[in-house]
Amino acid sequence: MSDVISSSFVRRDLLAERPAPVKTTGFIGLMRTRLFNSPTNILLTILGALLLWFTIVPSVKFLMVDAVWSGKDRAACLAENAGFAVGACWPYIQAKFPQLIYGFYPEAERWRVNLTLLLAAILLLPLLIPRLPAKGLNAGLFFVAFPVVAFFLLHGGGIKGFGLSWTAGLLQLFDESIVGAGQALLTSSKTSAIGPLLWVLGSLIALLGTVIHWLIFPLTWLRDYIQGTGQSVWTDFAVTAAIVCLITFVLGGGVRTGGRALASSIATFIAIAIVIKLMDLDHGGLPVVTTNLWGGLLVTLVVSVTGIVTSLPIGIALALGRRSTIPLIRIFSIAFIEFWRGVPLITVLFFATYMLPLFLPGNFTVDGLVRALIGIALFTGAYQAENVRGGLAAIPRGQSEAAAALGLSWWKTTSLIVLPQALRHVIPNLVNSFISLFKDTSLVSIVALFDLLGSLRASFADPKWSTPSTAFTGFAFAGIIYFMFCFGMSRYSLFVEHRLNAHRRN
Repeated sequence: MSDVISSSFVRRDLLAERPAPVKTTGFIGLMRTRLFNSPTNILLTILGALLLWFTIVPSVKFLMVDAVWSGKDRAACLAENAGFAVGACWPYIQAKFPQLIYGFYPEAERWRVNLTLLLAAILLLPLLIPRLPAKGLNAGLFFVAFPVVAFFLLHGGGIKGFGLSWTAGLLQLFDESIVGAGQALLTSSKTSAIGPLLWVLGSLIALLGTVIHWLIFPLTWLRDYIQGTGQSVWTDFAVTAAIVCLITFVLGGGVRTGGRALASSIATFIAIAIVIKLMDLDHGGLPVVTTNLWGGLLVTLVVSVTGIVTSLPIGIALALGRRSTIPLIRIFSIAFIEFWRGVPLITVLFFATYMLPLFLPGNFTVDGLVRALIGIALFTGAYQAENVRGGLAAIPRGQSEAAAALGLSWWKTTSLIVLPQALRHVIPNLVNSFISLFKDTSLVSIVALFDLLGSLRASFADPKWSTPSTAFTGFAFAGIIYFMFCFGMSRYSLFVEHRLNAHRRN
């Protein structure tokens, strides 16, 4: 016991104060641990600060400090009148703002563009907010109903028939193209060295066209009979609604389980009838505004949104086709993807605008904007196919094997297990392609379509606003708009990626 007492120690003097620990949090900690923790980082920090100083400060000075905010013409943006070195000429943007947004769209009809953009925002915002309900109904309205309503709002015009007349017209056009091909071969057989072979092929194709003509004759006769009545649109609408409702009722399970499908079909056709009546589509609809009058941000949004919405399904189909075990589908998908990826977008636009009409029947024309939209959708779809294929390759084989062990079909395995995981893996790649497409819409100005940049360049020709800073102001304004949209898509993709990868968080 005495040994324990003798070995005990009690300090009687205070220890000297130790230095405070190095701060590693906050702004000071960031500077100490990230910016000035090594000679290389010190050099990079100084270079970065100089870069920001020589870019941000002059930009703020040009856009805000030295800018002119009011005026009626170019005189307000001249240095000799302002009394200082003039920066941005914002009165020019105020004067040309309608042209930059609507292009040459008639001023009296611009409410239609505003209404279209408002409907798009109302339908899109609930899709972007995960907690809001009724995503299926909302998606159907945005991806199916809204494009049709937007077309008649922006373009105008009415309808002369409905589903039955449209189907009969397409089948008749197909039949005429087959008969025309057969007649062309028969004509060529008279002067060609392989005349007998061409004559046989032409006769067979012409015979096929005749057979198709008589097969679709009842449908074309019914269309002509309906159009002869006074209410061709509503009669055609009623016949189409009856046929579609009957088909959905039978496919939905008949009397036992087809009631819900029938009710949905009836509700859909009632909504379509309301839209037709409100927009007066059965009597000509709104005044027609041809697409050559569209321009500005309107064309940029139409081209980019259409390309984004249509390219993803095309890319998914091509990616699945490239991995298919059926040789014909796989070879077609590979050839399609490699062809469109190997051609520049500007070549695609030129081909769609000037070459495509040469391959169409003489009585069939496609609007110039629609041709550009088709070319952009196919071009972007090929790139999206490779993005989706990368996601599919990242899915372990055990996922498909487990689904097969549960008895799931290929369609259910792909749509419910494999494809959702693949798309989750490639969200950054998909959004990167969307952002690139949004910026590439400026190329449509080369084929006589005035997008935002095209309308901006057209506005430079106005001598009323010809000043040294006009062009810089216009491009700065366009850059701000592009940045807002691209940055918004980038941030939302980060939000979606973070939400869908919750299982990977530490």
